[in-house]
Parts: sequence; C-alpha cells; structure tokens
Amino acid sequence: MEIPKNVFKQRLANKEKLIGSWLMSGSPVIAEAMGCVGFDYLVLDMEHVAIDVPDALAMLQAIEASGTPALVRLAWNDLVLVKRILDAGAQSIMLPYVQSADEARRAVSYAHFPPAGVRGVAGLHRGSRWGNVKNYLKEADREIMVTVQLETLEAVEQIEQIAAVDGLDGLFIGPADLAASMGLLGDMNNSKVQELLERGARYCNKIGKPIGIVAGTPEMSKRYVDYGFDHVAVGIDVGMMVGRANEYLAAMREQKPKAVGGY
Repeated sequence: MEIPKNVFKQRLANKEKLIGSWLMSGSPVIAEAMGCVGFDYLVLDMEHVAIDVPDALAMLQAIEASGTPALVRLAWNDLVLVKRILDAGAQSIMLPYVQSADEARRAVSYAHFPPAGVRGVAGLHRGSRWGNVKNYLKEADREIMVTVQLETLEAVEQIEQIAAVDGLDGLFIGPADLAASMGLLGDMNNSKVQELLERGARYCNKIGKPIGIVAGTPEMSKRYVDYGFDHVAVGIDVGMMVGRANEYLAAMREQKPKAVGGY
C-alpha cells in the first residue's frame, strides 16, 4: 500500500487558491456532510472546542470518506499532541500561538522523524494504515505539512524570521487574536489590522510560502484572497447552522435575526 498523497499540500505547492471551511461541532456526521459540499479543505479545530484525539480520529475518517483534505489545528504546539494526531492519520497540521522562529522550529521537529525531527516512532497506527504502507518511516515526512499560526502583533512583526525556518510548510494569521493583541478586541476590520494582514500575505507571496486565514463571510474571504492569501476558510459549521436557525426562527416570528458571533 502506498502512502496517501497530501492533496492539500500538493495543491498549495501548485500555487492554487483554496477555499475551505471550519469545523468546531465535534460531530463526524457534520464533518462528513461538510466534506460533501465541495470545499477544497476543512479545518478541524482542536484548540477552542472539546475535541480530543479520539474525536478527531472519527472526524478524520468521516472527512476522508468525502474525499476532502483536512487541516488539523491542535490545541497547542506540543510534542505529544503532534505525535498523537499524526499517528491518528492527520497529514496537515497547524500549531497555534507561535511567537518566534525558535517555536516554529520546535513545531517542525515534532512532526518529523529523526534525524530531521524528534517524532516518536511507531509502526502500527492509522497514519501508516496499520503497518500496511510500504516504507512509512521513510516516506511519511514527505507528505506531512506543518503550518504555524501567528496570532499576535509580536509574531506578525517576526514573520520574516519565522517564515525562513527550514522545513516549515506554511503560515496562518489569526485575525481575531491579532486584533486583540493590538488593543482592538473584536475589531478585526480596523484598518490597522487589515494593513498587517495584507502585508503578511504579500510577504509570503514574495517568498513563495503558502499563507492562510479564516473569515466569517464570503465578502471578507474575497478581500483576503485579493490580499494574497493562498487558502481562506470561510465560515464555521456551528456558526452557519445557528445563523440559519436564527434566520428561520426570526422569519416565523417576523423579527430581525439575531447576530451570531464569529469571525
């Protein structure tokens, strides 16, 4: 059995612009349904929701059944968490709140086997298709994609040093936390925040490093594509479901729909 190809990584290497969405429900059923919509990828969020590795494994299986690639955001830049999610079959991972080049280097090392990194070695797990992938230990590193998330002004100001880390496959800027770190909590559309987002995207375009972001609406997503972001996740599964439910309820009561929080 050959190792599965990382389609998400491959398409970004081909300079394609990808549109995805965000999963926070923790439900394999919703994950599979979202996978069937036709998004280029889905972000499986383990940071801000009660999704642990067993939950993520079931969601990865459901997403894979739909044929849609998954980018897994872990709860922290942690050796054990990275090892467990890669063994569970994830190939593209994103580590949150990376503040420096040293932290980015650690993230890369956690995802790769020695001598390139420090990932623990095991032969029988879902990542190796239970030992059936030929030469998994030699082939796995090629298909792994490591992205780090810049979420503060301090991190974005160090984007050149972080992007230069050997083995780092991509960057992602978190607009909500960036705004908060600038004293602009909840004001992601502030011109100062938007200027930094565009500057970060343009720099990564210049050096050929894929960069992603999340947006709450199609209009905002299109703006980020115009900035130069290579992959944009639009909407969150729970947010879209609750937002639509609010619209239906408001229509029946002849009221204005309530605003739903999000990006």
